[in-house]
Amino acid sequence: MPAPSTPVPEQNALEAELQTLRAENARLKAAPPAPAATEQSQLRFRTVFENSPLGQKIIDPDLTIRQANRALALMLGLGQPEELVGRRIMEFAHPAHLADWTNLQERLWAHKEPNFQLETCLVRPDGSSFWCQVTSVLFPDDGAELGYTTLEDISERKKLEAIHKRLYDAQETILHLAAHDLKSPISNIKLMVDLLQRDQALQGLEPAEDLASINQLLELIEQACDETSITLQDLLYLGQLESTKLQKHRTDLGAYLDERLVVFQVVAKDKGIDMELDLPKEPLYANIHADKFGRILDNLLTNAMNFTPAGGRICVRLQPHEGHVRLVVQDTGLGIPEELQGRVFDKFSTASRSGLYGDTTTGLGLFITKQIVELHEGKIWLESKEQEGTTFFIDLT
Repeated sequence: MPAPSTPVPEQNALEAELQTLRAENARLKAAPPAPAATEQSQLRFRTVFENSPLGQKIIDPDLTIRQANRALALMLGLGQPEELVGRRIMEFAHPAHLADWTNLQERLWAHKEPNFQLETCLVRPDGSSFWCQVTSVLFPDDGAELGYTTLEDISERKKLEAIHKRLYDAQETILHLAAHDLKSPISNIKLMVDLLQRDQALQGLEPAEDLASINQLLELIEQACDETSITLQDLLYLGQLESTKLQKHRTDLGAYLDERLVVFQVVAKDKGIDMELDLPKEPLYANIHADKFGRILDNLLTNAMNFTPAGGRICVRLQPHEGHVRLVVQDTGLGIPEELQGRVFDKFSTASRSGLYGDTTTGLGLFITKQIVELHEGKIWLESKEQEGTTFFIDLT
């Protein structure tokens, strides 16, 4: 009779592993079952949804509320979120803002935009109203598409905006009235200076040194009047710009520039500056308001000539660029210090400086230029290096 075989080490190892697996299986059977991944996800969502400080709701394509949280119920002046279920959000829309929800409905379900945001006004059952910011996200659910919507009460922000707007409007009105009313006294001062400069009795004053001093003072008064007039003109222009909309027309920019630059080329020649107009072979068109766009050229070219010494060069270039029309005004002047470049487009910019020829600026020119460019739905920026010159770029659609 054969002797029993001795277990090999591999067999012992397999038996030990099998015992371990059996023990683990028994432990898992004894433990409570873990929730499925979907249940965990639903639990997380429900916790966030119900405890959010923002109003939360889920809506059908017809804007019927399927689910709401307590924050939304309180926002709408109701006791429990269940009071909102089955009701359309349109029931709470302010009559003047019904179109907001129609727009949301179309953008999400008709145009299939993944998300949409708006500001609108809602009315509570007690008649009180409040402003809210609404953010809706479209998501699939059992073959349908629902909207997950967050509402944030922004009434306080709207009140502050209204207060700031009233203050701004009042300040602008006072400023423009003052600018307009000051034009006449400034003109009168200039007229009196002119009369004094031509007065024979005054011009016959002795000794000659006294006459020279008086004439110098009159010239300073006249210069101050001119500078003030420029500031007033800019202020009035700015007020007109902010209160009107531009009527733009399709324009051949090459022909427009060729005509507009004639006067500047004469002035540049008189200052010993070479001015060049570089146009493409094929015409380039853009929708512009001719007079307002002319102010852009006036400001940029005046600045370029003020800071470009005799013997320098100014180039106005028109070119196509990545689907846009690009206008470039480049000079070989003094350039703008790097620390000032970020402020040149500010209103009453502290980056304004006197030019090479004693010309002064109001600090409004480039601010106005930027406003006009943006009214043309364009973009303006600059590149500059001291003692090498400045280049302004404008891209138009």
